[in-house]
Amino acid sequence: MLDILRRGAKSWVAKLLLIVLVASFGVWGISGSILNDGSTAVITVGETVVGPNEFRLAYDRQVAVVGRQIGQRLTTEQARAFGVENQVYSQLIAGALLDEQARAMNLGLSDDRLAALIAEDPAFHDFNGRFDRSNFRRVLSSVGMSEEDYLKSRGQVAIRTQIVEAVSDGFSAPDALIKAMAQYEAETRDVDYLLLTKSSIDPVAAPSDSELANWFEDNKTRYAAPEYRKITYVKLEGEDIADPAAITAEAARADYEARKDRYTTPETRTIDQLVFADRAAADAAAAALASGKSFDDLIAEQGRKPADVRIGSFGKSAVPDQSLADAVFAVSEAGGTTPVVDGQFGPVILRVAEITPESSKSFAEAEPEIREQLALAEAAQVLLDVHDAYEDARAGGMTLEEAAAQQKLTPVTIEAIDRSGSAPDGTIVRDIPESQTLLREAFEAEIEVETPPLNLGTDGFIWFEVAGITPARDRTLDEVRDQAIADWTAEKTIEALGAKATEMKDRLSKGADMATIAEELSVAVETKYGLSRQDADAVFGEAAVASAFSGPSGLVEVANDASGDNKILLKVKAVDEASTVTAGSVSPEQRAQVSQRIADDILDQMVGRLQSDYGVSVNRALAERALAF
Repeated sequence: MLDILRRGAKSWVAKLLLIVLVASFGVWGISGSILNDGSTAVITVGETVVGPNEFRLAYDRQVAVVGRQIGQRLTTEQARAFGVENQVYSQLIAGALLDEQARAMNLGLSDDRLAALIAEDPAFHDFNGRFDRSNFRRVLSSVGMSEEDYLKSRGQVAIRTQIVEAVSDGFSAPDALIKAMAQYEAETRDVDYLLLTKSSIDPVAAPSDSELANWFEDNKTRYAAPEYRKITYVKLEGEDIADPAAITAEAARADYEARKDRYTTPETRTIDQLVFADRAAADAAAAALASGKSFDDLIAEQGRKPADVRIGSFGKSAVPDQSLADAVFAVSEAGGTTPVVDGQFGPVILRVAEITPESSKSFAEAEPEIREQLALAEAAQVLLDVHDAYEDARAGGMTLEEAAAQQKLTPVTIEAIDRSGSAPDGTIVRDIPESQTLLREAFEAEIEVETPPLNLGTDGFIWFEVAGITPARDRTLDEVRDQAIADWTAEKTIEALGAKATEMKDRLSKGADMATIAEELSVAVETKYGLSRQDADAVFGEAAVASAFSGPSGLVEVANDASGDNKILLKVKAVDEASTVTAGSVSPEQRAQVSQRIADDILDQMVGRLQSDYGVSVNRALAERALAF
């Protein structure tokens, strides 16, 4: 319905509740030994406290959640950049506020109700959908959780649920709001506009040395050189130790003879098929063929084209209807036809349009491929032995290069590469095995320190070392002068274009005619009809669409185009307010989403009020220590 609906619940309280109230067993796994915090607390709300170990557990869980979302394990720096720590503070504070409110209200949960909730959890059901005590114990054991810990956690979730449901359950957005939002969504506009490009202004003069120097000083972080690392790696896969030359001619010949059919391509025939309603019609067609009528004439008589009767090219064993195979392969030459044959769909006559004879590779032709395959098979048998021999050599004091040479492996050195895989000249370094994993680990490793091997596929390995580190630094203007001049020019061009567009906007707002302005700029007046708020317009882009809906009919605005390189001068000439749209046009699903968003806002307000009433004390120093171990 609305963009607000498509985004779904965004409030941090709603996200917290998805974590603490979700009907999934896995989020409750906190062991009693981990939560034995003593008298210290990271978060204190009244008499409710969150200890350092609970904080660390929640932090690790959130790091794992974000890591799964982006498809990689987060480093400490990345977690900080994603705001993981602040997310955890928000989640735990909101949970503590709910717990303190529950304590103040003397809320509780009877043993019978807790037992019923556990019995309803599908995680503990047997195949008949009933609670199973042995399954309950097995699931708890699989996550290292005691029954006591689980009962405490499940009870806490249930008590929080009482508060949440009392505040927001059953809320339904009123029809007046639903109608207003639906009309807002359905509104369209007709917009006249001019597209102003850099050709609409005079070229920007080159900057003076002082102008460029001052601008560069303000923007030097844009040109900073990242940290580069020199990395040497050794790859071990079957292909790295396979030796086709070591395969004897006798072994290759024996493999060829044993699997000769692999090197033989059977004869194939391209088949056209005419199907007849009954045997009498098919026999009449066969008689006509015998008297000189062509197969193409028969196709035309059925009102069909040659492409309509072509069923494909097949070897004898691959003919779709095997009852036809013998007849098709009994035809002696291309263009020949079969007698009437009873097929799966009735009597048919078939034409063999083309014949591709059987072909086979000679041993000489197949020998290189055979040697490669046999060598790879032998390499697979000894790959783990090579792995162990390399590891033993490193343990014995050999360098990476020496150990690789001993096993006839080839070290590869990348002289300089950044985290993203780029060389200092900006080119992407190609052909790095397991590049994302290798680079991530290499930028976490210490210089010249042996690291554990990385897995390569299902049966390969990569060893690497960081041979050198070039720290990140600010580049000088002389190093990037050409790029800086180009960027300065582009920026000043956009500024000048914006000033020109603003000048034209002022004239248009004061009554000037858009056609007159267009003629002065040598551009055409164009019109967007039926523009909606959701349009992903290739010219306007999000910015110009938003500007077109930022005021009433007659609105004059300037905005960037979709590329960001040009300016759009627009005037709203007509507005369709979608007054005929009613609340009834909104689906139950969309209505439920709006209601949930409002309920989430109410929960936000409630938590804010609880924070004001109870106060929140946060010991960030203790939290930092909890994250340090």
